[in-house]
Amino acid sequence: MMIRIVMMAAMTLLFLSGCTKELDEYNKPADYWYEKMITAISDGNLEKADSAFSSLQSEHIASPLLSEATLIMAQAHMAYEEYLLSEHFLDEYNRRYATQAGREYAEFLKIKSKFLALPDPGRDQGLIDETLRGARLFKVSYPHSVYTPLVNTMETQLHLAKATLNEQIAGLYDRLGKPKGATVYRNSAPVTWIDPSEVQAAKIPWYREMFEGDGTSSWYAFMIPNTRSVVSMDDNTTN
Repeated sequence: MMIRIVMMAAMTLLFLSGCTKELDEYNKPADYWYEKMITAISDGNLEKADSAFSSLQSEHIASPLLSEATLIMAQAHMAYEEYLLSEHFLDEYNRRYATQAGREYAEFLKIKSKFLALPDPGRDQGLIDETLRGARLFKVSYPHSVYTPLVNTMETQLHLAKATLNEQIAGLYDRLGKPKGATVYRNSAPVTWIDPSEVQAAKIPWYREMFEGDGTSSWYAFMIPNTRSVVSMDDNTTN
C-alpha cells in the first residue's frame, strides 16, 4: 500500500512539473523562440517549429528576427514537401518584411515551390500553366535577376512536360477514334522550339505503371469497350 502511495505521489509531481514547464513557455525573449524554432526544424518537427514561430510573431511583433524566421519557415516547409504552407510563409514575408532584393528571392522561391509540387505533371495541368505564368512574370519583373538561369531551367522542363501531356491527350483521342482532336493537341506545341516527336516521356515507376500504364495505354485497356460509334460516328464529326 505504501509503495502504491509513493508511486502515485511521484507521478503527480511529474505531472505538475510538466504543467509548470508548459506554463513557463511564454513571455520569452525573441532569440529564445528563434533558437527553439531552429532546433525544431533541425529535429524535423515542423509542428513544434510552427508553434515557436507563432510565439515569436505574437510576443515580438517588431523583432528584426521575424523577417529571417519567416523565410526559414518557408524553406523548411518546402524541404518537407509542404508546398502550400511554404507559399503561405512566402506571401507573409512579401507582405510584411520584404525589401526589393528580398521580394525577388521570395518570388523565385514561390516558382520553385510550385515547380517542386509537380512530381507528376499529368495530374495537374492547371498548376503547370500557373507556374509558367509565374516564370514569365518573374523574368519581366526582374530582367537581370541572378535567379533567371534557374527559372529558365524550370520553365524549359515545364514546357517539355506540357508537350508530353499534349501527346498523351492526342493518343487518347486516337484511341477514341477522334483524329481531329488528336491533331489539335499535336499541333498545339507550347513553344515553337519544341518538336513533340522528339520529346522523350519520363520513365514511369513500375508501381505506378501497374495501375496507370505508361502514358500511352493501360493494363486494363482490354476491359474498355470500343466506343467509337458513340463518341464519334465518323471522321467528319466535330472534335
